[in-house]
Amino acid sequence: MYVGAVGGLLTALVSPALGPFTFFFAFLFGVFVDVFLLVFKIRGDSQGVNQNRLIAAMALSTLLIAVSSYSAFAIFPQYIKSEGFSILSLFVQRSQMLDALVLFMGPVTGAVAGYAASYLWNKYLRHINA
Repeated sequence: MYVGAVGGLLTALVSPALGPFTFFFAFLFGVFVDVFLLVFKIRGDSQGVNQNRLIAAMALSTLLIAVSSYSAFAIFPQYIKSEGFSILSLFVQRSQMLDALVLFMGPVTGAVAGYAASYLWNKYLRHINA
């Protein structure tokens, strides 16, 4: 959560207009990662980390953040009644291709990140004494 909050804050400084959204979704991603690390009981120790559990935790976290952020900008605005178009200019036009990309690339990028994190931990970082 701390990494998500700091990352969201730094990213929000680059784009102040969308800063609150950036901060919120980065923080929410940190929450998702922490929750799934607890749910899957992933511990990093000198024996290494369970690669399959870490991959699953990261894949589910990125799937949830991809779906929630995409929904916030593409699906939910369809239900907002607006007199002008200024509020709708922030939102993405929903399409089946974007739906498929979000549902596919969310867990794929998370699985790759989980694999990379477990590889680095098991190869290099497990020998570091905290």
